[in-house]
Amino acid sequence: MDRPRDWLGARAAILLPVLVAILSFATGVVNISDVSISGPLAAYIPRSIQRAAGFTGALTGFTLLISVLGLRRRLRVAWYVTVVLLPVSALQGLVQSSAFSLPLVGLSLLSLPTMLLNRRRFDRPIDLSTAQLAAGAALIGAQVYGTVGAYALREEFGGISTLTDAFYFTLVTASTVGYGDITPQTPQARLFGMSVVVLGVASFGIALGSLLGPAIEKRFAEVLGNMSDAQLNLLENHVLVLGFGDLTEPIIEELAGAIDFVVITPDTDAATRLQQQDINVLTADPSDEEPLQRAGIEDAAAVVAATNDDAQDALAILTAQTLNPDVNIVAAATDRENIEKLRRAGADTVISPAVLGGHLIVQSALGREGMENIADHLLDVKDESDADI
Repeated sequence: MDRPRDWLGARAAILLPVLVAILSFATGVVNISDVSISGPLAAYIPRSIQRAAGFTGALTGFTLLISVLGLRRRLRVAWYVTVVLLPVSALQGLVQSSAFSLPLVGLSLLSLPTMLLNRRRFDRPIDLSTAQLAAGAALIGAQVYGTVGAYALREEFGGISTLTDAFYFTLVTASTVGYGDITPQTPQARLFGMSVVVLGVASFGIALGSLLGPAIEKRFAEVLGNMSDAQLNLLENHVLVLGFGDLTEPIIEELAGAIDFVVITPDTDAATRLQQQDINVLTADPSDEEPLQRAGIEDAAAVVAATNDDAQDALAILTAQTLNPDVNIVAAATDRENIEKLRRAGADTVISPAVLGGHLIVQSALGREGMENIADHLLDVKDESDADI
């Protein structure tokens, strides 16, 4: 984070809620216990309410962690949930009235403006597949069926008198926990309980499969040398390297450690090698719009095209310039006659390594002062005197 805007950027909008979630969970657990209360509102809030706020605070922290997963994908609904939960977390910290909860209140209030400033970054709708929608509907439907049915048959169950009891019975039955504190007393109630077991377990299994599916796909993407969507969504002020070739390798060495960057190449073997070197890579055609949009070209600081194929570089540059006319585009021309063509394609700066190298060689051969030092600097060569220091 070497720019002031980075402190209020997408990374901060994700990191701060994570810290709030951890603090909310930790302070909630502390306040549920019997520790002494020393906060400013301790004398005015009953201990039972403080402990209840601690319990709900722990749940709020867990829910915030879940919403952060959505923030990593830049989902708009996750942004709304986080904006609602941050003031709730601050209020719970005040009600807990503990010295441990004061940092929670401050950090929650500090995180809210950061989230509001980054509202435009979280603009993606939830993209759920038909299977995921069906799994969610099945899970909710099973819980509704069990709760309503158990409450309607409450006279035939031992231990059910309210809707909360009915929901509790459905949840522990469908999840196969089965504490045994609520039991059916009649054949009809037993048949209903059996149906809750079958429908509940099936709905839980379907929901679990729909959640594990994307995780497995993410793992396959990493094995094939691709960045995940969550990693791509966090990029900003980065550099896009379009294509991969002999000219690209020294560029990557210069970029490594200096700034975030992503290499976009259709070469799966090269992508796998780069991934093994912990280099961000996306296996795709850099002349296509979709991979450049996924790699965040709208938020990119610069674009570099430096492969051994000027024609492919020109197509990639043209696509990049169309998607973001303001981005700085630098190209390396393999053939001297293609310099103007790459400029016309949209490159702001075109460098010919062959022409540059030839100029340095000639000037050095003619004994021009300083040429050898420039060449050594470009090649990162140290003389013997430097080696002895």
